Amino acid sequence: MPLEMYHRPSARKGLIFSGLSALLVLAGCSSEDGEGQQAGAGGMPPAAVVVQQAEPADVTVRQDYAGRARGAREVEVRARISGILEQRLYEEGQMVREGDALFRIDRKPAEAALQRARAQRQVAEADVQQAEREWNRISSLFERNAVSERDRDSAQSALELARANLAVANAGVAQAELDLGYTDVTAPISGVTSLEDFPEGSLIDTGTLLTTIVQLDPVHVRFALPENDANIRRAAREGMVRADQEQNVSARLVLADGSEYGLDGRIDFTASTLDPRTGTVSARAVFPNPDHVIVPGQFVRVRVELQSFDDVITVPEKAVAQGQNGPVVYVVDEESKARVRQVELGPVSDGRQILLSGLEAGDRYIVSGLVNLRDGAAVNVTNPDSPEEAN
Repeated sequence: MPLEMYHRPSARKGLIFSGLSALLVLAGCSSEDGEGQQAGAGGMPPAAVVVQQAEPADVTVRQDYAGRARGAREVEVRARISGILEQRLYEEGQMVREGDALFRIDRKPAEAALQRARAQRQVAEADVQQAEREWNRISSLFERNAVSERDRDSAQSALELARANLAVANAGVAQAELDLGYTDVTAPISGVTSLEDFPEGSLIDTGTLLTTIVQLDPVHVRFALPENDANIRRAAREGMVRADQEQNVSARLVLADGSEYGLDGRIDFTASTLDPRTGTVSARAVFPNPDHVIVPGQFVRVRVELQSFDDVITVPEKAVAQGQNGPVVYVVDEESKARVRQVELGPVSDGRQILLSGLEAGDRYIVSGLVNLRDGAAVNVTNPDSPEEAN
C-alpha cells in the first residue's frame, strides 16, 4: 500500500508531459497549415478571359412592329338603279380589272325610260319651234304697231318657256341614258372580288351592295409606334411636309414564317396625336405587291430604320458591366491586366450594344470571364478557336 502511493505522482507527471507534447505538435501543425494557406492565396493564377478587338463600323438601328396588311383600297360595288339582277359576269374571288363588267341588271325598264325621255324632248323641240314662229310674227306686227306691247311680251315669254322645257327634256334624256348605262355594273378598280351578296333574279334597289373589291397592289400595313420612338415620327412628318419630295422613311416587311419580303416599302402616314388608351401613335406603310404575296388581313411585322450611326464601336451586351459611376467595359492592356473603361451607351442593334464613347479602335475588350474581375487584375486571354464561340 505505501509502495503504490509512492509511484502515483510519477505516473501523473508522465501524463502531463505527454499532454503538453501533443499540444505543441498540434500548434506546430496549425502554424504550418496557416502559412500554407497564405502562400496558396498569394499564388492564385490569373483569371481566364475571352477578348475581342474593337472595330468601328456603320450601324443602323432597326425595330420591328406588329401590323396587319390591308388592301390599298377596298371599294363597295353598289347598284345605281333599281331592277332585277339578271346575271353575274365574274367568278367570285377572282381578280378583275378596272372597267370589267361584273353584273347586268334588267335593261328593259331603262330602255323604256330612255324612249320616253327622247319623246318628251321631241315635244319640247316642237314647242320651241312653234314659239319661235309665233315670236317672229308678233314682233313683226309690233314694229308696225299692229299688236299691243302686251301681245309681244306674251309671245316672248312663251318662247323662253319653250326653250326652258327643252332644256329639261334634254336633261331627262341624259339621265335616262345614264340609267341605261348603269344596268351594266363595272369594276371601279382592279382587285380581287368578294362573295356576291345577291343571286341572280333578286330585286335590288338603288344603293344595294353587290360585292366588294380589294386592291392588292399596293398593300397598306397599319401598325402602332410606341410613344418613345420619336425619331421615326419626326422623319415621317418632315417627309410629308416636303411636298416636292417623296416620303423617304423606308420600311421592310417580315412575313409570318420569319422571312423578309423582297420589296422595300415606305411609311406614308403617321398620326399627329397620341392614343391615350394605348400610348401609341398610328402609322401606315405602303408596300408594292405585284405577285400578291401579301394577303389582306395577314399579320406581319414592319421593320423600320430608326437611327443610323457612322464609325461607332459595338460590343456584345454581355461585355457591358455596371460600375459605381455607370456602365463600364473591361479592356486588356499590354501587361495583360484588366482595366476599367467608363463608356457611354447608345441603343442596341441586332444584339450588340452601341458605344458612343469609351472605346477606341483596336482596344481588346473582355466579353467572357467578368465575374469577380477587378481593375488592375492580371488576366489570361484564352480565346476560343472560332469567333462564334467567343460570342
